[in-house]
Parts: sequence; structure tokens; C-alpha cells
Amino acid sequence: MGICIRKTSLGNKRANMEHESLRADELAPSGSILRLSLPSLGSNSGFTLIEIMVVIIILGILVGLIVPRLMEEPEKARVVKARMQIESLSTALKKYKLDHGDYPTTEQGLEALVEKPSIGKIPKKYPEKGYLPKIPKDPWGNDYLYISPGDHGDFDIVCYGADGEEGGEGKDEDIQSWEFE
Repeated sequence: MGICIRKTSLGNKRANMEHESLRADELAPSGSILRLSLPSLGSNSGFTLIEIMVVIIILGILVGLIVPRLMEEPEKARVVKARMQIESLSTALKKYKLDHGDYPTTEQGLEALVEKPSIGKIPKKYPEKGYLPKIPKDPWGNDYLYISPGDHGDFDIVCYGADGEEGGEGKDEDIQSWEFE
């Protein structure tokens, strides 16, 4: 299969084609156009079944390696979001303690950060807008567990992971405030 470059001269009437072959490194004189023509492919052109199958197998292998990694990313993002929410709740709880001397009790719960508690020790100077606009759900749609006083510090905040139950591994693993403070 070769490439043929033909020189075409332009005249006043119609384009007059001269079929003299040029090497690829020759320049056409001004007023000429170089045309590149490829020989037509014969009936033997195309891909064989084996070539197509090899490509499909390679694509299958690539998909098998890449897709599982992409599928793990949303779960990792949910864990990061839960940690960030726990840190945000912890910061709001510490501000609450600075203002009132104590953390909200387990009975008052995290809701004490949104509205003035009506049970237990009631704060005297509670901010009009509270400490948070609302208490977020964990990334899997469950409530955070709040315990004060906590077993691991002044308070404990726990997210039970994807399964919403205590314990678990992988995406079901619990995320606890005392593990990353």
C-alpha cells in the first residue's frame, strides 16, 4: 500500500491535471496544489474475529481493574463526611461548654445545640440562633449517637456506619469521635 502525491496545475479554464508523481519532500511550484490520494482498499480490509475478541478482552480487563476502585470512592467520601460532621458537632459542643460551663447531657442530646434545652440544666444565656442551624444526619441517613459524659472523654459521638448498627468492618465500621481527636 503506497501513497501517491500528484501535482495539479491550475489554468485559466479548468484545473488541468498532470499525472507526474512527486516525492513527498518536493515542494509544489506556486499556483499548484498537492493532492494526496490513497489507493482504494481491497476486499481484504477490516478486522478479523480474533482481533475484535482480543480488543474486547483487553477492555474487559481494564474495566475489571478500574470500576472496583471507582466504586470504593463514594464510600470513602461518606466516611470523610461523617468525620467532618463529628468534628463540627464537637466544635459546637465545646462552644456550648464555654458559654454554659457544661456539655449538654445525654438526655438533652445534640438537639441542645439547635434549641434551648427544656430538661436538665437549662442554660441562662442561650444564643438566639443556637449553635448550629440543624443537627445533620450521618451520610447514611442515620442519627449520630451522643453520650455525655462519655466513656472516652467529656462526650462521645458515634456514627454506626452504613449498616446503622454497632460494630462492623469496611463500610459498616463505626466512626467514633475519640478515634481522631
